[in-house]
Amino acid sequence: MQILKQDLDRLVATLPNETDFRRKLDGLVSVYPFNDYEYIISALLGADRLTFDDYVELRDAYIGRNKFLYIFEISVPRGFGEAWAQGHLSELVPDMVRPSKKLDCDYSGEYDFFLDGRIKIEVKASRAVDFDSNEPLYVKALSTDSTDDFDMNFQQVKPGCCDVFIWLGVWRDKIRYWILASKEVANNNYYSTGQHRGNTGEGQLHVKRDNIREFERYEARSNDLLRAIREAYKRQQDLL
Repeated sequence: MQILKQDLDRLVATLPNETDFRRKLDGLVSVYPFNDYEYIISALLGADRLTFDDYVELRDAYIGRNKFLYIFEISVPRGFGEAWAQGHLSELVPDMVRPSKKLDCDYSGEYDFFLDGRIKIEVKASRAVDFDSNEPLYVKALSTDSTDDFDMNFQQVKPGCCDVFIWLGVWRDKIRYWILASKEVANNNYYSTGQHRGNTGEGQLHVKRDNIREFERYEARSNDLLRAIREAYKRQQDLL
């Protein structure tokens, strides 16, 4: 968003009525889908400061930098953490299946996926947003090259209920995947228990700018998740 604002601001500065235009812009009332960006682009097109081809190039560049911005518009927690994250992983790793008592007679809803007839997998997802902003999620969403602070809180983590965790971290321009054995989570220095009073075996873990590099060893590419899951399961067995 910041790059788009800079590009448009540079073009607005070329308008012969720049001062009057900015005054009108300051008093503009935005009602979807008519907002300040639509107003600026329309004015630039009308004043021949922006050609249609320039507009298409500007639009394509913005979409390229923000291809996952739509994920920040998912406002319902279950819609993000369950519907989107689990659906996304199902497409990437079709070998994972939804668990059931038929597949695991002890299953009672405590994990999200089942693999190879033995690997219990729990999915957690979080989004990188400007920690110091009170704007809506889609406004304060960060790109991977941002220097702003963020705090991705992976909540309701229960290491005793699965073998492997898949964590998804979403930025405007990238999705990152961390695959950890459940024992690696339980023994992690940043894992804290007692998130909710009375909920034993449950905790949370914060991934922030100042500790994210410590999780690089667990990161996997989207096309390598199946191998990473099986390797994490092997580590889990070694830790038992």
